[in-house]
Amino acid sequence: MTSAPQPPHKHQNKHQSEPQPRRPFLARGSYAEALRIGEILRKETVGGALLVAAAVIALIWANSPASDSYFALRDITVGYEPLHLELSLGAWAADGLLAVFFFLVGLELKREFVAGDLRQISTSIVPVLAAAGGVLVPAVIYAVVNAANPDTLRGWAIPTATDIAFAVAVLAVIGSHLPSALRIFLLTLAVVDDLIAISIIAFFYSSDLQVAPLLLALVPLALFTFLVQKYRRFFGTHAAAAWLILLPLGFAAWALVHASGIHATVAGVLLGFAVPVLRSQASGGPEAGPGLAEIFEHRFRPISAGIAVPVFAFFSAGVTIGGWDGFVSALADPVSLGIILALVLGKPVGILGTTWLLTKTTKAKLDDSYRWIDIFGVALLAGIGFTVSLLVAELSFGQGSLHDDHAKVGILTASLLAALLATAVLRTRNRQYRQAEELETVDSDHDGVPDVYQNRT
Repeated sequence: MTSAPQPPHKHQNKHQSEPQPRRPFLARGSYAEALRIGEILRKETVGGALLVAAAVIALIWANSPASDSYFALRDITVGYEPLHLELSLGAWAADGLLAVFFFLVGLELKREFVAGDLRQISTSIVPVLAAAGGVLVPAVIYAVVNAANPDTLRGWAIPTATDIAFAVAVLAVIGSHLPSALRIFLLTLAVVDDLIAISIIAFFYSSDLQVAPLLLALVPLALFTFLVQKYRRFFGTHAAAAWLILLPLGFAAWALVHASGIHATVAGVLLGFAVPVLRSQASGGPEAGPGLAEIFEHRFRPISAGIAVPVFAFFSAGVTIGGWDGFVSALADPVSLGIILALVLGKPVGILGTTWLLTKTTKAKLDDSYRWIDIFGVALLAGIGFTVSLLVAELSFGQGSLHDDHAKVGILTASLLAALLATAVLRTRNRQYRQAEELETVDSDHDGVPDVYQNRT
């Protein structure tokens, strides 16, 4: 004989019926992650300053009496034609040097989702979806403005990406006291939409696909992956070996991807994804020290921020404007108008709108330490589109074409407007956060970790 089932305990019913508290996003992450992100942002700040300087020099030179020498320099061809590598200096910068930049994008994205504060879906879902909204809305706005012209409609992806170096450089000047979580939010937005942008380039801006080189590219890529996974400790401690062994394999993969018709920067992302983030168990586990991805990040970020991106900006930002009349004429082109509206209006609408919608429809909510004006200011900064936008403009219309020149004018104008608007919003918030900054460094137990990183719930 079985006993009658007992009714559920009243306390259990009450506990189960209570709604679970919504999880805040932009909550303070780990102290180690804050230190790592801070170091990245300092390097990107220097890179952003170099990028802006290179772009200004290119603009001045391209609009000076010596402009012919600028374009002659950009169009000098070097390389080996049988390998499809006889390229102009401008093309080498766009296809080759930017591969270094996207290699770091791959490293950073993998690092964030494997070992960073974004490895938990509950933490990463908001910035990832916000980045997606910041890609979709600008693309739609540009497409609406250029819907009547199939030729200009091809540039719909130009305003989709944020230039992290440029945006962080502006943030460093105007927001030195803003919380690290806002900086991490901006960094995540930029990295994710860069990944989306490079995926768009791979699928929509590749032409004359050659299967044989693409299949051959799998050989050096697979060998590169095997070596960095199997001998991660060796390459982490022997920098010369990495240059002598891994660099030729990476170059071979890049050259074959380039020959296949897929934009060669895709190879940089794939190589970045191949590098392990965590240390092997034989090395003492992930707590024993930095993984190979972090080591490579330290080695390659100065090359990317100090050389690759500024040189690309120098060869891509030079456009002959033709004085005030030429500037007004360029702005009248639906290409530049669509880019300006998409970056200055579409980016903040997409990012802020998606973030707000998630807080209303999911368990995510804004951390009590922040205000929506903070998110709005960061979303405005995300409208600074430069490096990837210039690349997509060249892929859309061809370097030196009229629409390409007008697109560059639109990108530069929109980036300047976004920077000014973000400055107006975030300067006030920066002053308010400065007053409470002392809490960031209080370490009552003298263990080297501020109390605010230990008292999180």
